[in-house]
Amino acid sequence: MTCFRTAYWRNLRLIGKLALQAAIVLALTIHGSPMARAAEVTLALPAKSFQQIIFPLAKDKGYMKEEGIDLNITFMEPTPSMQAMMADSVQITAAGGSALIAIARSNYPAKVVLAVNDRVHQWVIARPGIASIRDLKGKAVATTGVASLATFMFKNLLPKYGLDGNKDVTFTDPGVNNQAMAVMSGAVEAAIVSVEQRYAALDNGMKELMYLGNEVKNSWGTTAASEKFMKEQPRVMAGFMRATLKALRLIKQDRSGTIAAFAKFSGLPPATATRLYDDLIGSFTANGAVDEDTQRNDLGVIRQVLDAKEAISPARAFDFSFVLDADRQLTKAGWKP
Repeated sequence: MTCFRTAYWRNLRLIGKLALQAAIVLALTIHGSPMARAAEVTLALPAKSFQQIIFPLAKDKGYMKEEGIDLNITFMEPTPSMQAMMADSVQITAAGGSALIAIARSNYPAKVVLAVNDRVHQWVIARPGIASIRDLKGKAVATTGVASLATFMFKNLLPKYGLDGNKDVTFTDPGVNNQAMAVMSGAVEAAIVSVEQRYAALDNGMKELMYLGNEVKNSWGTTAASEKFMKEQPRVMAGFMRATLKALRLIKQDRSGTIAAFAKFSGLPPATATRLYDDLIGSFTANGAVDEDTQRNDLGVIRQVLDAKEAISPARAFDFSFVLDADRQLTKAGWKP
């Protein structure tokens, strides 16, 4: 009888232990414990630009992991990234401008969900003999594409200087990253360039005529997500935005850490990374979104690029609800880097 009672209580304790373990596993699954399998999200970056540093920082600082996200960062040209999102091999792309074009052209199933900057990172630089924008009449200007967004933005500004962008200036495309070299070699008199090319030109005696970020009210560094991803995995999307906004807040507070992280990410010398930080940090949005006027301006440029007759509504192309909710949640929780 004693052996029977001993076995009975041993089995009862085992059943209780197994029941407790099952309850713990169920609770961890429901509440998203780190023990639960992380959600895999693939982000496509078109380049290692300064504004993109928030994504590797969100991963390296553990912000993505805190949200139960296993973030995979891949580098991909804008057009292939659009195709990859359609195939669901990429959920998010930092080629937001290309996404807007695809949305306007073919009702592409995605929306711009994040705006890293509220100023355009493009400059007009020229040879020393060009004193002002007016002096570009009859001259050639190198661009990243005669139908690029920056080209149309600049064309829209030329009437302020008495110039017709379709008649008075010739726009040429010298090839990828060759705009500054075209100016320095004398092949053209001016160029629309990125910040890195701007440094090269200024350091070689060229002059700056205009910073487009001070002249137009458009966004930059935009990110788009597939509608399928947002609809089917809203919790993951929300977590991605919280992690990203944490990194956005971090870079504004941690100058030295951000500079070091970007130098590592981009492969640029620390001195160049420092120059980029000091020049561009003021252009980062406060909450990852831009107002409706800016959205309309962005779509206006897209309309010009496509020579479209009808305007597309901001509601069709933008959805900042996730990032704005994330900003409210972090602020309410008092989160700081």
